[in-house]
Amino acid sequence: MKNTFKFICTLALIIIVSSCSSIKVVDSWKSETASSIKDNNILVIARTQDKQARIAFEQAMANQMRANGIKATESFRKFPNLLPDEKLSEEKLKNFKAFLDNEGYDGIAVTVVKDMRESTQTTEDGGYYAGASYGYGYGGFYPSYYGGFYGYYSHPMSYSTYGSYTPSTYTTTTTKTYIVETVVYDLEQPEEKQLVAVVTSQIEDPKDVTKNAEEYTKKVAESLNGK
Repeated sequence: MKNTFKFICTLALIIIVSSCSSIKVVDSWKSETASSIKDNNILVIARTQDKQARIAFEQAMANQMRANGIKATESFRKFPNLLPDEKLSEEKLKNFKAFLDNEGYDGIAVTVVKDMRESTQTTEDGGYYAGASYGYGYGGFYPSYYGGFYGYYSHPMSYSTYGSYTPSTYTTTTTKTYIVETVVYDLEQPEEKQLVAVVTSQIEDPKDVTKNAEEYTKKVAESLNGK
């Protein structure tokens, strides 16, 4: 069961190629027959129109699976011109099934970006009087000489705000949040029982390829362990 658990953790490692500032597993599930998938011959598919992303996604996942003793092949090596959003006709689906049978693939791991959301936030900085905070007044940012009337009235800066007021500045940031789903099928099972694992994750602002791989793996492992 330990090897099975390792395998399922690698199912979502595809996301490490977009390692980022915030990673959250929002849902995960595995079937009772998940232990059998470790012996399968897995074809790894990333459904994206970006060819570079597809190659990176599939390599990241297949490499992790092979490192755990699982036989895996990237689909771009077999289908370099795959059109991920193309609707499959009955004939194409039949040909695909024949290919899987002929090549001996009895397991599939598919990863797809299900959604991308953008949110914009504007923050204000400044807009207050500089100096030691007295601790009360509007926002608690008035200088200490505001505390008593005589101290205020006799203070040179009470005649002019020049040099004591920090003007407001505004910063606008845009955050991209991706919902990524990895689904694994065991083709040796009856069709109604082929689904063996699903991992859905939320990723904010993808940046680096490998920086948060260990953190992400830990989160996925903890999530699956609780199922």
